[in-house]
Amino acid sequence: MIKMKKILAVAICVGMFTVAKSQIYVQGGVNLANITTSASGSTQKNNMLTTFNVGFLGRSNATEPIALETGLLLEGRGSKTEDGSGSAYYKATFNPLYLELPVNLIVRVPFQNNTSNFFINGGPYIAMGIAGKSKVDGQLGGTTVHSSQDIKFTSVDPTSDDQAYSKLKRFDYGVNVGVGVDLGKVLLKANYGLGLAKINSTQTNNGEDGKDKYRTVSISLGIPFGK
Repeated sequence: MIKMKKILAVAICVGMFTVAKSQIYVQGGVNLANITTSASGSTQKNNMLTTFNVGFLGRSNATEPIALETGLLLEGRGSKTEDGSGSAYYKATFNPLYLELPVNLIVRVPFQNNTSNFFINGGPYIAMGIAGKSKVDGQLGGTTVHSSQDIKFTSVDPTSDDQAYSKLKRFDYGVNVGVGVDLGKVLLKANYGLGLAKINSTQTNNGEDGKDKYRTVSISLGIPFGK
């Protein structure tokens, strides 16, 4: 936990320095969110959940071939999950919201008109869970089960807490990779977020049979200030 706080503090400092000297733009778009299957051979099915992303980002320069980018995004994540059949099954939808701070390296390839460019981006991110909803519907022994709860985030020792879709680890971290086109007045972007942290509160094994990590595809539109 102390290590995570140090990483967060360093990332925020880097982000503030970069944004202060950058071209800033607002961003909004659609997220196609999912999580990796929790165990090999599991009957659990995880399906994509459509959610959103919104926030602001800044690049250290507007025209050079290489730039740094960071900012603050509100990211919707989660999944639609189902398991079982007959009198014993459930369907769960959980949609947590995270504040994400990405730090990307941007590489630009200008078009012939020199006013637009194609770019690729990649770099680490850290995120903190702040809100969200969890819904579960199903049958258990002939009894209909229905619940809707606010998601709770925990920072306690994972081995001492109970696992649930409505109780997740507070901090997530991972890597972003993406591509896009900067047309001057707008930026069109596609990004893939590869989560590296387990989201369930009791998951401690990072092996193949205990994944439970975020996978998020984002399609976004950015509008620079002053254009």
